Amino acid sequence: MFDSSGREISYLRVSVTDRCNLACVYCVPEEGVEHLDRKAILSFEQIAAVVAAAARLGVRKIRLTGGEPLVRKGIVDLVGMIARIPGITKVGMTTNGTLLAPLASSLAAAGLGSVNISLDSMDPERYAKLTRGGLLQDCLFGVEAARAAGLPVKLNVVVLEDSSEAELAALRAYAAKVGAQVQLIARYDIHGQKVDGGDYDRPPRCGNCDRLRLLADGTLRPCLHSGLSFPVDFKDIEASILQAVGAKPPSGGVGDGLEVGQIGG
Repeated sequence: MFDSSGREISYLRVSVTDRCNLACVYCVPEEGVEHLDRKAILSFEQIAAVVAAAARLGVRKIRLTGGEPLVRKGIVDLVGMIARIPGITKVGMTTNGTLLAPLASSLAAAGLGSVNISLDSMDPERYAKLTRGGLLQDCLFGVEAARAAGLPVKLNVVVLEDSSEAELAALRAYAAKVGAQVQLIARYDIHGQKVDGGDYDRPPRCGNCDRLRLLADGTLRPCLHSGLSFPVDFKDIEASILQAVGAKPPSGGVGDGLEVGQIGG
């Protein structure tokens, strides 16, 4: 499946909820966000139906996001449903890690193939400030439980204006200690113009973008930096996917009123 710019679209990011147990400063505005009515959020069966249709069109990689995906009850069951879909070769998850420790082994057994964990500081006070109340130790327990379960782990580190070299060095040292990788992410404003550049691992350059997003309310987004949105028609899911892929812009522009945490990053 290719978009109008010739990019192969093989990666679907699935937001399973718009809720989170943290409120990170780069993800949620200080005044908070308005959440979806729970009745508006897709069921696991609907999510699996979209993933199956996407797989038939050539999607091979799924990443479960939120909000925070681990606040969704039954998330282990959803991982198993998706992992069993023919054509899907990799199921990953992006999480803040604070709820991961008791679930890591079950997620791995269900078919989760990797996990990206948000971790921006090894200093407990700074971590609490950046997450607006999170406990660093809960995140570290999650990282270490994931590694013990055999899951490859990437630490998603958002580089902020006041991030220091010492802070980044401490994160790299911790990653080396537990056998994880560090992935540097540029802090970016999805309500501002997308700009490629900088020495960061993410976000990807537009020319290499291979992804589509399914939001928790059942709308497809072809670009994070765009207001383009296509509701899934469950009578013809493949047509909805093809419509969204066909509308994917050559490069990112300016997003709409949704925040990063509501779109799934």
